[in-house]
Amino acid sequence: MKRTLVGIMAVSAIFSMASIFAEPAANENHTEYIASNSTQNLSKVSLSIAFFDRTMYYPGEADINPVNVRVSMANHGSDTVRFKIADDRMFSIDFTGLTVKNRQLTLTDELKQKRTTSRTVYFRDIVLEPGEEYSFVENVKDYLKIDEPSVYYIELKLYPELYQNKNVFLSSNRLSLDVRPSPSAAASALLPVEGKTAIALQPEAISPDKVVEQTIIARQRSLWDQYFLYIDVEKMLMRNPVQNRKYRASSADERSRMLVNYKNDLKLSRIDRDIVAVPQRFEIERTSYDQSAGTVSVLEWFQYPTYTEKKRYTYHVIQRDGIWLIDNYTVDNLGTE
Repeated sequence: MKRTLVGIMAVSAIFSMASIFAEPAANENHTEYIASNSTQNLSKVSLSIAFFDRTMYYPGEADINPVNVRVSMANHGSDTVRFKIADDRMFSIDFTGLTVKNRQLTLTDELKQKRTTSRTVYFRDIVLEPGEEYSFVENVKDYLKIDEPSVYYIELKLYPELYQNKNVFLSSNRLSLDVRPSPSAAASALLPVEGKTAIALQPEAISPDKVVEQTIIARQRSLWDQYFLYIDVEKMLMRNPVQNRKYRASSADERSRMLVNYKNDLKLSRIDRDIVAVPQRFEIERTSYDQSAGTVSVLEWFQYPTYTEKKRYTYHVIQRDGIWLIDNYTVDNLGTE
């Protein structure tokens, strides 16, 4: 039975204390790796990577929009395996990325600087008994420059004897990373400038973040047809317990009238004022979804004569017949600026 490495970590940390707290070497003209050159059979050890807390990925912004990947090593053999993990994992692993045209992604400036600057590299000894697994999470954008929207192929190398000995390594599986255009760059082109159009509007199978983005922009421009295009008006109406009971007890014709009245009340800001409030600007903070439901977190700024109010809107979305719709939302006040 597979076991995760819990107790082993604490024990190995204790035995490697001398290395972790070693004094820096007197010679500072090179990078010192406190590691041995021992070799071992790693043929029964697997290295795998998988997206952790998968979301929508955009170019740049490593801190705001990270590409977090779970790195896992598993011992499938019958012998104990020992390896080293640097406290700064940039000295233990390498991410490589290729474009669809087989062009290799560039390493980040931070990674290059760390590996070319004299320093002492501290590590922890990790022991994997048969059936055990060791995992950690890393941000790919800390290692690779991802500056353009595209599809990339990501792989990982892990060095059991640290980066000093690059001849000994484990290779992972390959992940396909879909990096989309930044929302602010693509949003304005998706909606018509004029409020009138002779073409009947039809919702498209676009991603949840684009749904929210288009809805907010439509509201900023008072384009009500576009605004309601991706809103589940029925679900929004039924958020109110009184309206919910009344709606369920009504006939089909009465329900239709209730929905029309609800939309008119929204236009006049008589109800649910937060959802129809007009932000001066907005920024999509985070998107998370599975096959049927998800959330889109958006920072929105509202301009008043003497101050600006900042709020975080969390839009709840559901998928219906391949179309994402907003069916609920919450608002958190973040103060004034």
